[in-house]
Amino acid sequence: MSRIESVPSSSLVDKQTDWLANYQPGLRVTEQGKVVSIGDGISWIKGLPSAAIDDILVFSDGSRGMVFDLNRDRIGAILLYETEALTAGTTVHLSKHSLSIPVSNEFLGRVIDPLGTPLDGQDPPSQVGRENMEKGSPAIIARDFVHKPLYTGIKIIDTLIPIGKGQRQLIIGDEGLGRSSIAIDTVINQKDKNVVCIYVLIGQKRSAVVSTLETLKNHGALDYTVCVVAEASALPGLQYIAPFAGCALAEYWMAQGRDTLIIYDDLSTHARTYRELSLLLRRPPGREAYPGDIFFVHSRLLERSTCLNAENGGGSMTALPIIETQQGEIAAYIPTNLISITDGQIYLDNDLFVSGFRPAIDITRSVSRIGGKAQDMSIRDQAGQMKLDYLQFLELEAFTRFGQRLEASMEARIKRGRLLRELLKQDRLTPQSNLYQLAWLTAFNSGLLNQTAPEDIAKMLVCIEQGIETTTLTLESSPEQWQQALGEWLKSS
Repeated sequence: MSRIESVPSSSLVDKQTDWLANYQPGLRVTEQGKVVSIGDGISWIKGLPSAAIDDILVFSDGSRGMVFDLNRDRIGAILLYETEALTAGTTVHLSKHSLSIPVSNEFLGRVIDPLGTPLDGQDPPSQVGRENMEKGSPAIIARDFVHKPLYTGIKIIDTLIPIGKGQRQLIIGDEGLGRSSIAIDTVINQKDKNVVCIYVLIGQKRSAVVSTLETLKNHGALDYTVCVVAEASALPGLQYIAPFAGCALAEYWMAQGRDTLIIYDDLSTHARTYRELSLLLRRPPGREAYPGDIFFVHSRLLERSTCLNAENGGGSMTALPIIETQQGEIAAYIPTNLISITDGQIYLDNDLFVSGFRPAIDITRSVSRIGGKAQDMSIRDQAGQMKLDYLQFLELEAFTRFGQRLEASMEARIKRGRLLRELLKQDRLTPQSNLYQLAWLTAFNSGLLNQTAPEDIAKMLVCIEQGIETTTLTLESSPEQWQQALGEWLKSS
């Protein structure tokens, strides 16, 4: 026993002897700064002449920060982690590392903060790599056209405002109109579709965060989702880096050739946080007091969403940024910025919400510029001119409010438009399959629902849903086969 114990002791002595024998004294120069003041999530620091923007700072008390502003005589830093011992006079050093987040397949089903620290009470993943949060967007030659559909499970979106994998589709509207519900439904609908989801919650109350997590868990969506949470009580610096952390996670799986979906909920709060930090660091304010580079901040984030070509793995990152409007004003600074950056927008209207049309998506102001090319051919053929016809119906319906008499053909078009409006209604947390979308489109276009009263549409949709569960038809089946099957399903009602 004594012989066994002597081995490590002897080995340690040998190591120390070897280190002393080869030790060469030399001069080591390090920079050291000192905290001048601290408060509101930022810190002013003197010293560190070689510091650069986005450098990570290590405080002697264990706090962490990031260089955010450079002045002639001092540095402005945002705090990413703060201890109670952090005060003026604390020494600071450069870490010589860029801002990064741990990445691993073990993060699926987990809740983490923007630095990768688990918030769900479980142990950190055992094997992780690291991914830089700040990274250039993929080169043009590495990208492919958006050519694969990403189904949300929401009828009005999948048929009239389709989304493709690799697209950036803005969800915009006033608070309380169901913006987050659309995003959550989309995540739930990715079950068994081999899509990794990243849900970024920025500056939300803990009750809202818990509600979102419980909804995803109850529908089995948390198994393929990573939730990045920077709640309202978190440091402003963490709220600022949260979307970049989520984007880095999505890029990790995209580089492996997988399809990813990332939700930014929401970028209005992110913009306000960035404005707060910038004003505290005395950057000059621009329009609506936002700093002039807020457009660049969001554009460099969303430009990283794309569809890669086969030579680069063929993965994709679809982004659904959420933005808030005030009283439906889409001409404000941040909404107009994001509308110009993204590939389309889903606009939610308060009047539609009050009238009972859910989801309250305004077709007249919603658009998907590239998603139609990614739709399945059968659904695209059935959707066809439906959006245009629905817009014409809305104009015709306005004339009926004045009590004017219309031709029989016009009355038939109005009746058909009202039927379509009932078909497009859908409760939250009830995403539907792409087969279901094709089925109700075929039933509507073939006239199988023409004799149905609007109040009976819900019963007809239930019959179609029940038929879909047992049918052997596919998206490649002919329209005639679908019409025959739908006729049998609807007769049984």
